[in-house]
Amino acid sequence: MTAISILPVQLDEVSALAAIGRRTFEQTFAAGNNPNDFAIYLDRAFSQEQLEQELRNPDSHFYFARFGDEIGGYLKTNTGNAQTEELEGRTLEIERIYVDEAMQGAGVGKALFQHAVGQAEAMAADAVWLGVWEENPKAIEFYSRQGFTAFGEHEFTIGNDVQRDILMRRTL
Repeated sequence: MTAISILPVQLDEVSALAAIGRRTFEQTFAAGNNPNDFAIYLDRAFSQEQLEQELRNPDSHFYFARFGDEIGGYLKTNTGNAQTEELEGRTLEIERIYVDEAMQGAGVGKALFQHAVGQAEAMAADAVWLGVWEENPKAIEFYSRQGFTAFGEHEFTIGNDVQRDILMRRTL
C-alpha cells in the first residue's frame, strides 16, 4: 500500500487545488442542493482567482493528501484573522477537509484530520474547531467520535440558498 503524504499546496498548484476542490465538493453536496445555486457557489469558491487569494493569505494553509502523484484529498486550515468566526482563545479552524470518493476508506481523511490537529498542537492552540452542514450526519458523527462537541451555528450560503452549519469544537 502506498503511503499518504500530506504536503503544503504551492501557488503553482492552484489548478490542481481547484480541480480537487470542485470535484470533492460536488461529490459531497451536489445531491442535496439546487443545481443553479450550486453552480454559482462552485464558480465563486473554486475560481483560480479566489483560490490564489486564499493561498496568499498567511493565516490560511492548504494541504494535499497524496498517494504518490495522485491527489486523494485536501485540507484548508485557518488561524488568526482568516478564521470564519471570531472565537475566544487561540484556535485553529478546519475550514475544508475533503476526500475524493475513490479514496474514501483508505485513511486519507484520517491523515488530513491528524495533520490539522498536529498543526493546532504545534501552535499551542486551545482548541480546533469547524463548521459542518446540519444535513451531513455522517460528518457530524465522525467529528463527535473525534471529541468535538457542538457550541453554536452559523450561516453558509450556496448561491442564494442560506444554510445552517453546526459549529463544533475540540479542546486541546
